[in-house]
Parts: sequence; structure tokens; C-alpha cells
Amino acid sequence: MPAELSFSLKQARRLALAAQGFSGRQPPALIKAAQVNRLIERLGVLQIDSVNAVVRSHYLPLFSRLGNYAPSILEQAAWSQGRRRSLFEYWGHEASLLPMALYPLMRWRMARAEQGEGIYQQMARFGREQQATIRRVLAVVEQRGALGAGSLSTREERAGPWWDWSDEKHALEWLFAAGLVTVAGRRGFERLYDLPERVIPAEILQQAPLSEAQAQRGLLLQAASALGVGTEKDLRDYFRLEPGDSRTRLAELVEEGLLVPCQVQGWKQLAYCAPEPKVPRKVPASALLSPFDSLIWERSRTERLFDFRYRLEIYTPQHKRVYGYYVLPFLHNERIAARVDLRAERAAGRLAVHAVHEEEPGLDEEGMLALALNLRQMADWLGLERIQLNCPRASAARLRVALSALDLF
Repeated sequence: MPAELSFSLKQARRLALAAQGFSGRQPPALIKAAQVNRLIERLGVLQIDSVNAVVRSHYLPLFSRLGNYAPSILEQAAWSQGRRRSLFEYWGHEASLLPMALYPLMRWRMARAEQGEGIYQQMARFGREQQATIRRVLAVVEQRGALGAGSLSTREERAGPWWDWSDEKHALEWLFAAGLVTVAGRRGFERLYDLPERVIPAEILQQAPLSEAQAQRGLLLQAASALGVGTEKDLRDYFRLEPGDSRTRLAELVEEGLLVPCQVQGWKQLAYCAPEPKVPRKVPASALLSPFDSLIWERSRTERLFDFRYRLEIYTPQHKRVYGYYVLPFLHNERIAARVDLRAERAAGRLAVHAVHEEEPGLDEEGMLALALNLRQMADWLGLERIQLNCPRASAARLRVALSALDLF
């Protein structure tokens, strides 16, 4: 398949950053729900993760792009009852929040899950062998409405990790994967499950079913729009499609003229983008990024785009960690310029900086001031009064000077 376009690596970065909502423009002082919803529709998915070292991961990508928005806007969009709800939870890119408009594009995945396809083998086996339990749990949800697994469990002891779930928890997760229940809300971080017809708007549920091919093409188009430019693997990974499905659908989209092949400087694989893409002249954004941000979650793409190798070291033994427990990459002037190991120490009212690592060729004075400003803005957003530097490195000493220069330390 010949490439119709070619981009330099710098152009590819700019396409990606603009597509991901990093405009470099100063956002308004008051961020409204409409802006948050538009950004989520652009991204197509927010990955959910339970780690709360700074803040839960689904909140951070919006802060990285918009600044000081009210987290309650996202919570209303995701878990409120009624017309304010514009998101739903499902397996998009891992556990995810997705715009309600993508619900019909996920029903094929739900149908496959009900047949034991595309889910963990243990869950598929549970679905085959424990239909009586599944029917009993579904009947309770029908009768009682939104509830969590804890209120159903017949175990006396607290459930352990996922492989030690109670039968009721297994049943709810199987029903969720199959689309027979959905997430109505959360209590703390615990999911509360209910019937889709009591959560998803009727006009969404009543849409004519899409074929698998139609839905997969829609997801690939959403991925291409959100990534700007990407290889087949990049596009497939965005919504975790199977390679065979992805390649077939991608060929169909190219044949229809909805995507075009392109070459990116230094990339071995062919890439794809929308027809007639507009490359920004510059994207001077500065932002601290969640480890689960859609700009960087596909690590090989991050290396190709930014020459930045990133691995989350939460599960690495402490003595083997290179950069720290919960490291946020720092995006500045179209490159990932530093890594910052952060912790929100809420009881002490401070944002703790445990390590600062600059990437070659380092941050100039303006870049270090931008990092200081981002840290202060994050602390303010999290309601933390102080920033505490616990890092002995020279980079932290420079950051201390920058914070002082901003009269923020």
C-alpha cells in the first residue's frame, strides 16, 4: 500500500499533540462542563486506574490540557443521574470512561464477551460454568437497583485480588463485560452496577445495532482522529482491537478514502491519518502527564514520537527503580523534557516532589520556570498549600530557584 503523504518527525509530533488537545493556548479562568465534554469527545476515552498517589488517573488528562477545572464536572458527566450524564464505563483502553456516543460502537465487544470471547479465560470459564449464579445476581440487580459487589458477597472475609474474587463479584464483572449491567455510579472507588436501561439514555440503547465491521471502523476513525497520525498498531491499541480485525477494517477505511497511508521520518511501519491533515506551525504546550495519558500510554509510540522511554515503576521493587514510584512525564515545547516523581500528601497539605530528572539536553531557564508553574497549578488544583522538594539532585536545586523566582515556594 503506497504512502500518499510524508511527515517529518517534528510534524508528526505536532499532529499528535494537536489531536490530543494540547493547543498551547491559555484556557479560560473558568472551565465549564461543555469544554470538558468537548475534550473527552476529542480524546474518545479516559483510562481509569485505582492508583491514587497524586490523583486517580482519569482526572489528570483533563487537568493537563485545561488546567484548573472542577473534578465534579467529570464526576457529573460520568456518574450523575439524568441529563448531565454524558459518559459511560466500559473496556475501551483497559477500564475506561467513554463518551456516550461510543456506546453503540462497543456492543459488538459486549456480544463477544457474552460468548466468552475477548475476556480473561477465567472469566470466560466462569460464564460457561456458573450461569445459575449469574442469573441470581442479575435478578438481585433488577430488584434492588444500583449496588456494589460487597453488598452481594456471601463471603465473610474481605475479598482479595481479582483472582480471589467472590462468586458474586465474578458474576457482576461477567455481566458488565457482556453489557447486561453497567456502572451506575461509584461509592468511593467501588463500582455500583445497574441495568443499562436505568443508566444509558433510551435514544442510545434503541439505536439500530451496528455490525462488527461498522463498529470497528468507527473506533479506528476515532483513534485516528485522537492520535493525529499512527501506525496500524497505534490505532488498534487505542481501543484494544484484535490485529486481524484492525488490519481488515483499516484496509476498508483506506479504500473508502476515510484514512490515507503516510510515512513518518524514522518510523519503520506505514502510518495512517485523516485526508488533508493540517499540521500546526507550533504547539508550545507545557503539562505534567498521567502515566495513563492517551498521549503516551502506548510506550513504543512514545519512543518513536518523543525519543522518550517510559516505564511505570510502581510494581518494581524499590531498590530497582530508576526514576521513582509514580513518575509524571513533563511535556514542554513539543518534547518530553523531564520526569517528576510526585506524591499528594493530603494530610500534610503538600505536594511532595521526590525526584526530578531532566531529559537531554535538559530544561533551560524558561522550561524550569514552566515546570515550577505546572507544579504550583497542580498543587492549587489538588487543594494542597505547599510544594515540598525531597530530591537532592541538581535539577531539584534549579527547580527550587524557579519556584522562588515565581514567589511560589
